[in-house]
Amino acid sequence: MTLFQLFMVAAIQGLTEFLPVSSSGHLVLLPALTGGPDQGLAIDVAVHVGTLIAVVLYFRADVKIALLGAGRLARGRVDTQGAFLALCLILSTIPVIVAGLIIKLTGLDEAMRSVAVIGWTMLLFGLVLFWADKIGTTEKTSEAWSIKDAMIMGLAQILALVPGTSRSGITITAARRLGYDRESAAKLSMLMSIPTILASGALLSLDVIQQANWAIARDGLIAAAFAFVAALVALSLMMRLLRSISFTPYVVYRVLLGVVLLIYAYA
Repeated sequence: MTLFQLFMVAAIQGLTEFLPVSSSGHLVLLPALTGGPDQGLAIDVAVHVGTLIAVVLYFRADVKIALLGAGRLARGRVDTQGAFLALCLILSTIPVIVAGLIIKLTGLDEAMRSVAVIGWTMLLFGLVLFWADKIGTTEKTSEAWSIKDAMIMGLAQILALVPGTSRSGITITAARRLGYDRESAAKLSMLMSIPTILASGALLSLDVIQQANWAIARDGLIAAAFAFVAALVALSLMMRLLRSISFTPYVVYRVLLGVVLLIYAYA
């Protein structure tokens, strides 16, 4: 891939991974609408690694707490904040791992990579986010995260396997409906992204290992670096903006893009 193509893929992944607008949907659309080559699995893994590093860096204090707690959890102890956080993150990730494996083994992932599917999911789940954000209360903070809420958000995350839904969008939607304030909903969604990205990256890596070469490795490093910078900028901006605005701007973008894509798909 050319440097410009790598930059485009990395920028799209980095900017949209943590915004409720669907990174996978945008990545599927890029070759479909431009007629360019598909970026391939190796680049997919690389940009996921870049965004993973960005979210770990941004929430490094919470990640440290969860990692320390994971050690106690491994010994069968859930007696600290970190151990409980680690347990919630694990439980919230199990549903999407199981569903992801089923979809990959049945080949449904390829069947869902169409402009029409992305158009519908962009539109419908954008409206669902608007509904949840408007009626959702703000009585809970991220510190009040419970096992029940983690499981509900984890089940909602399964829907993100359909391109255009948005992993962050659907988990934020669930969190807002459960009564978490906007900043806490986004924070929990971002923390949930860490084990989810690790799992999806590991799954993709199994296919990448067989085709890896120095050229792909070089392109991957460049793409990962671009994605890291873009993701860190997008994440920092969103978390700051949520202190003063709602998710409505993202909903407007989703609805407009969804309508345009449906016109394009059915014209």
